[in-house]
Amino acid sequence: MQIKFYAPEWGNTLPFPTFCQRVKAAGYDGVEMPLPLEAEARQIIVDTIRENDLELIGQYWQSFEPDLDEHCRNYEMYLRNLIDVQPLFINCQTGKDYFSFDQNKRLFDLASQISAETGIKITHETHRGKALFAAHIARKYLAELPELRICLDISHWCNVHESLLEDQTEAVELAIAHTDHIHSRVGHPEGPQVNDPRAPEWALTLSAHLAWWDKIVQAHQAAGTQLTVTTEFGPATYMPVMPYTQLPIGDQWEINVFMMNLLKERYA
Repeated sequence: MQIKFYAPEWGNTLPFPTFCQRVKAAGYDGVEMPLPLEAEARQIIVDTIRENDLELIGQYWQSFEPDLDEHCRNYEMYLRNLIDVQPLFINCQTGKDYFSFDQNKRLFDLASQISAETGIKITHETHRGKALFAAHIARKYLAELPELRICLDISHWCNVHESLLEDQTEAVELAIAHTDHIHSRVGHPEGPQVNDPRAPEWALTLSAHLAWWDKIVQAHQAAGTQLTVTTEFGPATYMPVMPYTQLPIGDQWEINVFMMNLLKERYA
């Protein structure tokens, strides 16, 4: 089984061609990012990615409309905009934490319909504020919608549950069984991102995340299926910052490359 690694475009401040060259040189297989709705701007981005021999994971995060009908219209518009360029797959921050089960199910069903129609896989991310924002909530969706495939960004759940999920074992195991894509950010009980996963004070926290990711890798190895990882440590102010200056206390790019190389070596 091959594991492929993707760089987040989130936080990039370089000209996009330079960013793509940097991504390729670092050893990534591609980029995960949203795309503009304007066709010409979208195509320039896609052409640049392909010129650098990189793959694209489409990303959807624009879940803001409280009115469900409007939310569904925009959800479909953004998904079809990504599908038009034939990404490897689409990763979605689907739904809202305040929508009911049936309201979020309408979005999951819509994504399933679009995926079946177009042949483009859609995963759904475990993200704060979205449908799968907490372990026990995701457990209900995964039990009742067993076809759902997810992007496990378990850092969010550590924050939501203010723990390393010691009391959420069954929900985590179910999520692992449904995971096709990982966001390899390290969260902790008081936040979704440690300041630097290389620091010794985070050793136990990193170890907990590695143990979860190990189980996902083992499941895909046993099934002979593709696993993808985006090293999604974010920029300031997602990354902790210094007071007054608001300067980030770590280097986003450096930390993400460290995470990629750590996982490449671990799963070689």
